[in-house]
Amino acid sequence: MASIDSSNIEEELATQVAAVSATGGEIEILGGGSKRFYGESMEALPVDVSAHSGVIDYDPAELVITLRAGCKLSEVEALLAQNRQMFGFEPPRFGADATIGGMVASGLSGPRRAFAGSIRDFVLGATILDGRGEIMQFGGRVIKNVAGFDVARVMVGSHGTLGIILEVSIRVIPMYETELTLAFEHDIADRHIRWVNELGAEPYPITASSWVAGRSQLRLSGSEQGVRHAADQLGGEPGDACWEQLKEQSLDFFDSAQPLTRISLPPASANLPGEQAQLIEWGGAQRWICGEVDIAALRLKAEAVGGSVCAFQRHGAGVPVFHPLPAAMLKLQRSIKSTFDPAGIFNSGRIYPGL
Repeated sequence: MASIDSSNIEEELATQVAAVSATGGEIEILGGGSKRFYGESMEALPVDVSAHSGVIDYDPAELVITLRAGCKLSEVEALLAQNRQMFGFEPPRFGADATIGGMVASGLSGPRRAFAGSIRDFVLGATILDGRGEIMQFGGRVIKNVAGFDVARVMVGSHGTLGIILEVSIRVIPMYETELTLAFEHDIADRHIRWVNELGAEPYPITASSWVAGRSQLRLSGSEQGVRHAADQLGGEPGDACWEQLKEQSLDFFDSAQPLTRISLPPASANLPGEQAQLIEWGGAQRWICGEVDIAALRLKAEAVGGSVCAFQRHGAGVPVFHPLPAAMLKLQRSIKSTFDPAGIFNSGRIYPGL
């Protein structure tokens, strides 16, 4: 992936944003479109930012890569792999055209998230185009330079509501020497949840866990000696190394014709009563239901134990995608939105009304 001069693209985007802001219009920011399903539907002027692509800086010895947001995620991962490096948060692509900007804006992480951290933990800096048509830079390109660090992280999971992400600097990690998947039988979800959280207190090199239909799986990652020693202690049987399919939601569990619901809970929480078959990962912190559910009732159950529910995909019209925010939090989110996008032109309503 060669770096290219995209200053003209930035100027064109800035001009377009300023014009839309002046006329009171709205913009839908589009990259690869692989995660366009994720969030509320919109009617706005589509602005394709995928041409804003290229590697700006990458020194493998520094464990940091700086990219324009239009870079394809698959190509960046291939570049990192050439240097035996990777994104620690294991981001899903959900399509061949997934981009770095969409990766950051969606805030989604894969199976390793509970053990290595989320994408927010790896973002060091970001450059955005705000709602005034002005370019703003936060953070830096090296780990030591963290001025604006937290502001850059605000872009993670913002769904494009705060501005157009132009560039992002992300910390990467070395690939593991080896990985091994082990399988175990736990007939009910609560036994799996207790077991995984007990293992979390031990120094096992666990980097992913899952449970579905009575079958628990663990991924061990690290040195050959360390992984083998842990496997000998844990026992179990060889697993099917389904982590890529889990990340991309291509397992049989994820029926593409059914509504998909994501439940976020404190990891050690017991299984919510009355719910159908689930897939559980992140040590119990993330749970999926594929099929019809009563979202309103499920949200009340989740709230009672400090959790939330996302109508992730394929739910009917009128079902809010994201869990309702408390009034104080919604006020704070709207304040942040007005700071970056005072005219409300970027992906308005993508997350909540007015955001």
